[in-house]
Amino acid sequence: MFEASLWHPVAQPADVTGTPVPVQLLGQDLVLWRDADGTLQAFADQCPHRGARLSLGQVRDGQLECPYHGWRFAGNGQCTLVPALPSFKPPTSNCAKRYAVREAHGLLWVRLQSPEGVEAELPAFLAETDERLRKLNCGPYDVAASAPRIIENFLDLSHFGFVHEGWLGSRDATGVDDYQVESTPTGLRATGCKAWQPQSNLHSTAPAQVEYSYEVTAPYAAVLTKVPEDGTAPDGWRESIGLFICPLTPETSRVWFRLAIADFASSDEKLQAFQHTIFTQDQPVLESQRPKCLPLDLRAELHTAADKASSAYRRYLKNSGITFGVC
Repeated sequence: MFEASLWHPVAQPADVTGTPVPVQLLGQDLVLWRDADGTLQAFADQCPHRGARLSLGQVRDGQLECPYHGWRFAGNGQCTLVPALPSFKPPTSNCAKRYAVREAHGLLWVRLQSPEGVEAELPAFLAETDERLRKLNCGPYDVAASAPRIIENFLDLSHFGFVHEGWLGSRDATGVDDYQVESTPTGLRATGCKAWQPQSNLHSTAPAQVEYSYEVTAPYAAVLTKVPEDGTAPDGWRESIGLFICPLTPETSRVWFRLAIADFASSDEKLQAFQHTIFTQDQPVLESQRPKCLPLDLRAELHTAADKASSAYRRYLKNSGITFGVC
């Protein structure tokens, strides 16, 4: 499965402290924990001895202890202790299944497979390195919808006047002007996307014509970049919102947003509340879609010129060999 060779977000760093944390990714159960040095570890949530969930255990002396028979595992996965046989030295074959894990964009990322010679970059978020912008995360949101359905919704302009009426759109201005879509190595880029919005952000005091660009940076990740409403962009400045999705199962997902904004005055809570309002307007509609998995056959659902970003996204997933969350 190609998706297993990619990096996926599974949790936030603050979620993993002194106790094991169960997570799910691509239908597999994992456990996150930190060893004696505080180094993050990701194991299969299954003891190789009798299959108990390691996430029900404890971290003792910097090692992960199984709740069933007390087997202990070091950060490299090696079993170091079998309490029933105190003098027994476990062979190298006695080990827990371990996965690659990284921290970036305020999230913890796991890669289930690392095929030899196959490199995988984390989904890009260029605003991360812009020190002029403040970064914070919103979420997670557990959504009964497939990851591709959620990405496609993120790329969609024509729902603004209905789902986000009075916020990101108005029923009096639902037309979608033509915009440009081009393929990229990581997906696609849509530019020249315009929308008439009553309140495009927390501090908007009047409706404005807002221009966006969208970029799919991985099968289950995308970034929205906003041009300032007065039409200026000094020094190439942009605000960005990254959408990073953990595909839990083919039909369920965990969602985070990463904000990179110039607002340093508002509290985290106020900024997160605005994003929460917008996404929870989307969520019931996303969860109502049938089929829950995204159809890659363009004949399965109807399309218009306003949908060309989502059509391009479906073609990208099909050409990339994505099978999880699609049909």
